[in-house]
Amino acid sequence: MTANDYMQREDRYGAHNYHPLPVVLEKGEGVFVWDVDGKKYFDFLSAYSAVNQGHCHPKIINAMTEQAKILTLTSRAFYNNVLGEFEEYVTKYFGYDKVLPMNTGAEADETAIKLCRKWAYTKKGITENQAKIIVCEGNFHGRTTTIVSFSTDPTAKEGFGPFTPGFVTIPYNDLAALEKALEDPNVAGFLVEPIQGEAGVYVPDEGYLKKAAEMCKAKNVLFIADEVQTGIARTGKMLACDHENVHPDILILGKAISGGAMPVSAVLADDDIMLCIKPGEHGSTFGGNPVAAKVAIAALEVIKEEKLTENAERLGKIFRDEMKKIKSDRVEIVRGKGLLNAVVIKPLEGKTAWDVCLALRDNGLLAKPTHDHIIRFAPPLVITEKQLMDAVEIIKKTILDMDK
Repeated sequence: MTANDYMQREDRYGAHNYHPLPVVLEKGEGVFVWDVDGKKYFDFLSAYSAVNQGHCHPKIINAMTEQAKILTLTSRAFYNNVLGEFEEYVTKYFGYDKVLPMNTGAEADETAIKLCRKWAYTKKGITENQAKIIVCEGNFHGRTTTIVSFSTDPTAKEGFGPFTPGFVTIPYNDLAALEKALEDPNVAGFLVEPIQGEAGVYVPDEGYLKKAAEMCKAKNVLFIADEVQTGIARTGKMLACDHENVHPDILILGKAISGGAMPVSAVLADDDIMLCIKPGEHGSTFGGNPVAAKVAIAALEVIKEEKLTENAERLGKIFRDEMKKIKSDRVEIVRGKGLLNAVVIKPLEGKTAWDVCLALRDNGLLAKPTHDHIIRFAPPLVITEKQLMDAVEIIKKTILDMDK
């Protein structure tokens, strides 16, 4: 089969809910992927920051295969001998009393929303069905019906109503708007991405997260951090909130907590919040399965053993400096933290960010536009400085060649 055959088969038998870059991948290792024709590429998307530890990391894959030979799934109807090991490891790793394991990022966000509402009624004393959660414009927390209810992206939202009530939308990075919204006594939580990844890697002002958390605390409102994309070392700290020494009341993790090996997500909180949910009130058949537990432990161990947090911090600065050196009218803005970065592309001569990504693909580097004019660059955190500079040269050459 040719690459075109693979793409046509997906197009015929699969739902048309994605618009992939036209490349068909069949192998990955470290920072590289190969297509079905054997061409090698730098991966500068990392499966939306799920593959922070690199493709097919041997330690993670070994943990997965070894556990898969023994026991894969019990459901939560019974105890198993691995889940408690993961729960102890991850709660100590991030400094919380309890964890509620799920599978996907959207499931974890839904869990956090339910947890916040349950806390609102059982602990804060808000009247049943009156709790509100503050969210931000430009947010991306998933694609379930409830989550798209508070999306401000028309593509994600239009045609999927009626929507779930109980959310108050304010501008991102706007403390005055947050202060006003917090005046409502029915507000139970503030759900926020420390950096808005899907929106285009929008980094808030320094001090925004810390002040927002303090304002929430003063009003007895839960500060809920969605670190599904920004967590697990991506931004140069273990959590993006760590840049401002903020310890969220509820922490949402996903993606790289499994190193991209399988769907794993987690919600962490202390007992006062987590124990508001009683047996039977929330759950997941696959959440906390033995394979996921072993995989997640291995994935988190790799982050510390290979010092990937420090690598992301150091190389991220180099990457942004190099991008800012590109002498092209196409490059409007460079922004980011650690190895989560974005370049805003100005459309010229009918060429958009999509065209830049096609040219990058031809030159051996894979990235994807978000919101038409922004390219997100997020390589696996195992990338070396030499590999980074090789990739930088591809990006520079691609953009400058388009200017000719």
